Amino acid sequence: MAPTITAAITNSQDLLSLNHKIRKPLVEKLRRERINSSIEQLKSLLGPDFLKQQSDSKLEKADILEMTVCFLTQLQQQNQQHRKLINHFNKLQSSSDLNLREADFSPLSSTVQTSSTKDKSPACSALWRPW
Repeated sequence: MAPTITAAITNSQDLLSLNHKIRKPLVEKLRRERINSSIEQLKSLLGPDFLKQQSDSKLEKADILEMTVCFLTQLQQQNQQHRKLINHFNKLQSSSDLNLREADFSPLSSTVQTSSTKDKSPACSALWRPW
């Protein structure tokens, strides 16, 4: 390779390295700001009940995250319990609907049977045709 091309490559690599060295602290600072902002939002969402538990001491970030995990776990368990109750209710309702439908048809079937046994006269034995 010619010396000018080699110098250009090393200069571009130096620029990339310098750019990375300058950008890295800025990217890290922005990342930490996002983390801290999210933790503060979680802290505000936890509510006064959770904050009263730690009123004597300062809440650390780890405490806020642990409380959030506990709260979300409880919420998930409640959601599963509600889902089980809804499924059970739906099964009971469909079973009840099925029993109601059978109960609706049972008086009809008994009247059909009694009327068919009563109508054995020869005049009524002809088939009814709508045409």
